[in-house]
Amino acid sequence: MSANIFRHEFRSRFKSVLIWSLSIAAITFFFFSLFPVFADQAALMNEFLAKYPPELRAAFGMSNMDLSTVLGFYSLLFLFIQLCVAIQSSNYGFGLVSIEESELTADFLLSKPVTRTRILTSKLLAALSSLILTDLVIWVSTFAAIEAFGQGRAYDRGTLFLVLFSLIIFQLFFLSVGLVISLLVKRVRSVTPYGLGLGFGAYMLSAFTGVFGQVWLELLTPFKHLDAAYIVANHAYNTPLVLLNLAVSLVSLGASYWLYIRRDVPAVS
Repeated sequence: MSANIFRHEFRSRFKSVLIWSLSIAAITFFFFSLFPVFADQAALMNEFLAKYPPELRAAFGMSNMDLSTVLGFYSLLFLFIQLCVAIQSSNYGFGLVSIEESELTADFLLSKPVTRTRILTSKLLAALSSLILTDLVIWVSTFAAIEAFGQGRAYDRGTLFLVLFSLIIFQLFFLSVGLVISLLVKRVRSVTPYGLGLGFGAYMLSAFTGVFGQVWLELLTPFKHLDAAYIVANHAYNTPLVLLNLAVSLVSLGASYWLYIRRDVPAVS
């Protein structure tokens, strides 16, 4: 790893990390401020949700949620947190090596006495560090919101830790897949459309799984690989789907190194 490249990459994303982290923290506090209403009117809310079609409830992952409990309510909120970090991680993945190419500074970087393997490793570690910093803010804001609005209701802290830790695996998927796609296409001129497409695309696949009952679609989307409702109900991960998720991430990372080492980087003319 190159310390200089790591510091440069981490500093360049710090403002983005702050924006994403504080935005998700604000969403968490706002959403959890509504929990007392849901908890006090549990029977009414369950009756209200029962009036919606099962397909619609399944699309939003609300089929097996008890919104009167802390973890049940957080499972619904966690779906929106996942969508945010999916877009953030995808943006970092797509921009990891494509920014230098789009700004025509890649040849300057590659002319330094540093191997491409070290360059990519440094960039990956910087991106992962940025995502973990986001996770830390999410974890702190989650516990703070529960303490502030949870009304002292009991919940299984071990299960909540499992849900929160799943973010790291979830983010690694979008980071690695975004990176390998960026290396497969000729040039990524803007990471935003790609990041939004990958994040929302995976979310829509998850929704279609619930609406149409196509179980095989669960294999394609990390929103089902690391489903908070499943973790809360079973107090454990869905091991086969998590292993599939990790396998896709590792293969994507391996392919990214192979592609980057052999990539013909355009130089400034």
